[in-house]
Amino acid sequence: MKATIKIDASPREMRALLGLPDVEALQQELVEKLREKALAGIEANSPAELMKLLLPTADQFKSLETMQASFWKSFAQGATSAGEDEDDGKDK
Repeated sequence: MKATIKIDASPREMRALLGLPDVEALQQELVEKLREKALAGIEANSPAELMKLLLPTADQFKSLETMQASFWKSFAQGATSAGEDEDDGKDK
């Protein structure tokens, strides 16, 4: 059995139907802040200031490096333990 339900609703109406929060005001505020920062970088005629919006800061780079190191450590440990399991299977 197959049933199809077609709902003709706007995104706002669907969010209300599903009980999702209305984040339109927050989104508008965020867009306005980004616009102000972008215009400030353009007015300063400084590409470096404008690129600061897009590039991570030094602190964010450190946290990314820490996360990457953690991932590599986990991968290495997983590969080592997988190799040991394969070796045990070959000896038996």
